[in-house]
Amino acid sequence: MDERIMDEPMMDESSQTIDEAPATATGETSSSGPVYSALMNDIIAALRTVFDPEIPVNVFDLGLIYRIDVKEQGIIEIDMTLTAPGCPVAGEMLGWVKTAVNGVAGVSETNVNLVFDPPWDQSNMSEEAKLELGLS
Repeated sequence: MDERIMDEPMMDESSQTIDEAPATATGETSSSGPVYSALMNDIIAALRTVFDPEIPVNVFDLGLIYRIDVKEQGIIEIDMTLTAPGCPVAGEMLGWVKTAVNGVAGVSETNVNLVFDPPWDQSNMSEEAKLELGLS
């Protein structure tokens, strides 16, 4: 699982949530069980197939995914941002994320929310993405 996922997922009675904190998260989820972990791994793998067309890096490693919430019955809620509010493919990118995650076994529905708080910056990127772009 990705090293940027927080150790302890936030949970309520109806869902299991991991909130990403790309610059500070420390390790894998451990208390959510193998089915949840496998689904989260598959969702992250799907997100890594969606690339920002202006930057040759996927949306997950760019740090554009702020929250993945796995709810009952395979409903997924995702909060994501953009590298810039005026991104010309913003609407399309949300659709690409939704389509990619909807293709994961066990996912019945995906809702993608566009957020701008906190604003994205390069510190959100994975080390691999920074290396790929020559920023590290």
